[in-house]
Amino acid sequence: MAKKPTDFEAFIKMMEAAKCEVKHGKHISLRLEGQKGFVRLRSLGVDYSEDAILEIISGKRAVPKKRNITKVNEPCKLNLLIDIQNSIKAQNSPGYAQWSKIFNLKTAASTLIFLQENGLDDIDKLDRKAQQAKDNFNAISTRIQSIDVRLKDIVILQKHIGIYSKTRDVYTAYRKSGYSKKYLAEHGDDIAVHKTAKKYFDGLGLEKLPTINTLKTEYASLLAEKKKLYTELHDVCVRYQHRHKWR
Repeated sequence: MAKKPTDFEAFIKMMEAAKCEVKHGKHISLRLEGQKGFVRLRSLGVDYSEDAILEIISGKRAVPKKRNITKVNEPCKLNLLIDIQNSIKAQNSPGYAQWSKIFNLKTAASTLIFLQENGLDDIDKLDRKAQQAKDNFNAISTRIQSIDVRLKDIVILQKHIGIYSKTRDVYTAYRKSGYSKKYLAEHGDDIAVHKTAKKYFDGLGLEKLPTINTLKTEYASLLAEKKKLYTELHDVCVRYQHRHKWR
């Protein structure tokens, strides 16, 4: 079983021992023996950045799963090194280059179609459209947040209305008893929650309590609006992403 590196420097030494040429700079780059160019660690994926590798070494992050390198039940080795080597090989292969070329062409074609369909033929129009998308995003997000707050308020209000209705007769009898201590001792819990509900209503400034059915209708309407807003938010995000691809 391969020895796990104790720190990043030990990891670099292990990569060098595995015939990887290491280039130091703002970001670490590697080149396998026989490969033409260097490949940055961070370009291999989120699990292979310098920070991710440090987290793997320290045990804060799980080692990436092997990509069909070993057979099932084969003893686990330090597959981080193997995965990095295989990722570098993939990026330097003709197949990867062809896939990357096709992917980039498809992305460019999709962006071009978007720009043509929306009449975005100069940078000023694109910037205005992007700002509009940003403003729409903020407005929709703010509305969704306000809906979430109201939904929570409705749930709490329904709860207090239910309690208030169930304990109304008890509290009425308590008042008619002249606020008898004996009656209070017998029905203290119901009287206490009734007072709590009444205090909650007063805090809201409610002159008349809404019915449960009214609140249920409002709740359903807000949920439907929230669902629609999320669809709009997705469309805004797609448009904003197209703008950045073009830039």
